[in-house]
Amino acid sequence: MANPWLALDHGADPAERIRQVGRAHERFLSGDFAVPQIRPVVAESWKRSADTLRDPDGTAPIELSDGELEEYRAAHPLARALPILRDLLGGMAEDGDHLMAVCDAYGRLLWVEGAGSALRGAERMNFVPGARWDEEHAGTNAPGTAIALDHSVQIFATEHFSRSVQRWTCAAAPIHDPGTGRLLGAIDVTGGDHLANPHSLALVRATALAAEAYLGSHRPPPAAAGRVTALGRNEATLTFGGVRQRLGRRHSELVVLLLAHPQGRTGEELGFDLYGDAASPVTVRAELSRLRRTLGPELLESRPYRLRASLDADFHTVTRLLEQGRVAEALDEYAGPLLPFSDAPGVTRMRRMIDGHLRAAVLSCGDRTLMHTWLHSPSGADDLEMWESYTKLLPHGSPARPLAVSRVRELAVEYGLRPPMPGAPKMTRRS
Repeated sequence: MANPWLALDHGADPAERIRQVGRAHERFLSGDFAVPQIRPVVAESWKRSADTLRDPDGTAPIELSDGELEEYRAAHPLARALPILRDLLGGMAEDGDHLMAVCDAYGRLLWVEGAGSALRGAERMNFVPGARWDEEHAGTNAPGTAIALDHSVQIFATEHFSRSVQRWTCAAAPIHDPGTGRLLGAIDVTGGDHLANPHSLALVRATALAAEAYLGSHRPPPAAAGRVTALGRNEATLTFGGVRQRLGRRHSELVVLLLAHPQGRTGEELGFDLYGDAASPVTVRAELSRLRRTLGPELLESRPYRLRASLDADFHTVTRLLEQGRVAEALDEYAGPLLPFSDAPGVTRMRRMIDGHLRAAVLSCGDRTLMHTWLHSPSGADDLEMWESYTKLLPHGSPARPLAVSRVRELAVEYGLRPPMPGAPKMTRRS
């Protein structure tokens, strides 16, 4: 096949292809994972789906509904692109044979629009706003697979992992934030077998690009006069007045501490936050004097010391998202521990608090994908409890399970919770 993202070769018989893929799907579900006649992009998606979905006849779960859904999608960046999406694909959604759907970066459907029988058919398989259609929860499907691979893709009829979706064909393309490149979600068109052609894939791809261009030219005003980035780095960066500067290590600590106390701090309080009981008033005043020269009087005032301008920070973003229960987004924003090499008592307390709250939220939500992300972050690599919970969620037969079990055993030995196996090499505690 010239284009692996297209469902059908030129001149292929759709009916015969449906039967051929359908037979391969049934063999796959019976345990025959060798499916050479299936597109590699679909075969790999089936394997990912089988790791999490025990029932190929199940339906996608509803995660957002009513007021919660309205509030979430009203605040989502793709809400601003909805007019251009409707302008380019709305005609197809209104003809009664197609659906236009928009999902977020986690596969949650935000909008599903169409008419007549198409909408009623979509409702029967939970292809509705608020349902989660990533591969982990709905199996192979165009929007979910497009997000998983960050690439436009067609999924044709029996290529869908879930049997209830196999009467549909869909094409989807991811949409990114034009400023940061961050994945925002995907645009999808769903309908009958006739969608399995190069034009539908080109159309959703062009629509996604148009949406990105629209977002780039219709940026909202900044929520704050500046921003501090301090997660996962030892020296914070400050963007203010269109100028970006990297702060030294001590200045980074001071700015983070002042952001944590917008009401202001005395020199004595800042000294304790920086040095503990070993604080020297002279040293603290000298540091603050140098910081004022760096930031300028328009940013830093004294008596008490506080930041004049409205500055946001990446660690504040994570905290806000956790307070709103948006754990996946908080984890996505989390770039690593707050000023990880800082030993200032005030910064250390903040770092432990942020990491602890995020870790607890990930652990309690029971989402395997989020746990996997945490475990592969600097904060989670040696988290035995998280590894144990993650391992319990892995189905038997998953390729990831032996590695996870091995990691649990390794950490249990390392922490002295079980003796090493005879002949095993001596382990040393990771720093």
